[in-house]
Amino acid sequence: MEAMNDDLAPLQARIDHTNELLTRMLAEVAKTPSTHAIFVDAGYLYAATGRLVAGTEDRRAFDLDAEGLIEALIDKARQIFADSRLLRVYWYDGARRRIHTAEQQTIAELPDVKVRLGNLNANNQQKGVDSLIRTDLESLARHRAISDAALLGGDEDLVSAVEAAQGYGARVHLWGIEAPEGRNQAEPLLWEVDSQRTLDLEFFKPYVSRRAAPAYEAGTTRPTREDVRFIGAQIAAKWLSARGREALVELLPGHPYLPGPVDQDLLVEAEGMLQYSLRGQADLRRALRDGFWEHLQTQY
Repeated sequence: MEAMNDDLAPLQARIDHTNELLTRMLAEVAKTPSTHAIFVDAGYLYAATGRLVAGTEDRRAFDLDAEGLIEALIDKARQIFADSRLLRVYWYDGARRRIHTAEQQTIAELPDVKVRLGNLNANNQQKGVDSLIRTDLESLARHRAISDAALLGGDEDLVSAVEAAQGYGARVHLWGIEAPEGRNQAEPLLWEVDSQRTLDLEFFKPYVSRRAAPAYEAGTTRPTREDVRFIGAQIAAKWLSARGREALVELLPGHPYLPGPVDQDLLVEAEGMLQYSLRGQADLRRALRDGFWEHLQTQY
């Protein structure tokens, strides 16, 4: 019996040593603060806040104080994740050829903010943003860089990003923006996350302001339909030069209708060139679109 105890002594010593190492490791883990990050789908943010506060989803119709809003989001996360530290804010947006706009560059220069850009197609639709969110969420969760993720978005395509992060043990908390009517987040996304929270009108009001309509001098001579048609052709030439034939191929199937963002860009630029408001001038706006389309069709 004594010999058997002697044989077990080294094994017991190894078990004791392993237990001691585990105890130390758990003590270190207990001292390490939890970490959270905020993931913002800027396309969803602009559309939902614009509709809620300014009554429009058109970015050109309102100004967003991104710096102030990001600070408010950080403060909100600090309240919710009281015993956690912020890793950073990830800001996902689209841009032509993934080149930062002036506004995106300003946001990128903010402390603790990382701007990640997808592409914009001819219809001003974001492409590749959801995959960027998934890549970051999955990578940060896999490397235990975050324990909690606050996701401000609404697209059903984000479900795979949520699942990927959860698969590595991170908790994903979906933040939404109050909708004036109905719902602006996909139900499958709501089902998948660990918690949900809706930020209301009062939260966003300080950071969104509607832009004043451009003022034109009274008494400006009304342009002719041919003048406006020619301006439409000029703008089409610039549009094609900036976006290329691939964008043209995407646009042509919609003839004679223009996607909302493209139509708005056309209107605003034409008014600037003419120094004349085309609001309420249905015949001139038709002439403008006709000139735009005629030039594009001659280039196809």
